[in-house]
Amino acid sequence: MTDAELTVDRAPEPARNRRAARVLLVDSAGRVLLLHGYDPARPGHRYWFTPGGGLESGETPVDGAVRELAEETGLRVTPTELGAPVWRETVEFPFDGRWYRQEQHFFLLRVPNWQVDTSGFDDIERRTIDAHRWWPVGELATTPERVYPPELPTLLRRLTGEAEPC
Repeated sequence: MTDAELTVDRAPEPARNRRAARVLLVDSAGRVLLLHGYDPARPGHRYWFTPGGGLESGETPVDGAVRELAEETGLRVTPTELGAPVWRETVEFPFDGRWYRQEQHFFLLRVPNWQVDTSGFDDIERRTIDAHRWWPVGELATTPERVYPPELPTLLRRLTGEAEPC
């Protein structure tokens, strides 16, 4: 997110603290699954993002990642299959007229392939997520479309061992 994106929509009240878990779901072709959506308060602000979301009260990051993965993709795994987080970050962003400060943990899961099932979406997801796609890392690195987190191509290359293009 650019500084302009952060400051333009900054709410006057303090950011709400939120914890989240996200999954880097990578198939046997080395593609990562991303969802496409938008902010309801800013319908023109469209972006691609990893499956995952906010943790419920008392939920651990790995348990939240397992739950979110099942809800958003239909893929059911155990916490042991996800293992430990591979990356963490804290981001601030607006969504639906509110400002959030979110600490998020990312987990890496490799699958041979997966047919995405979005029937587990909740109401806000049904209203704001309009597509999903398996992205090759090289294409993700060069797309003019907005992708969160912006460091995703570099992170995926580091985690999967894919070389940077020459």
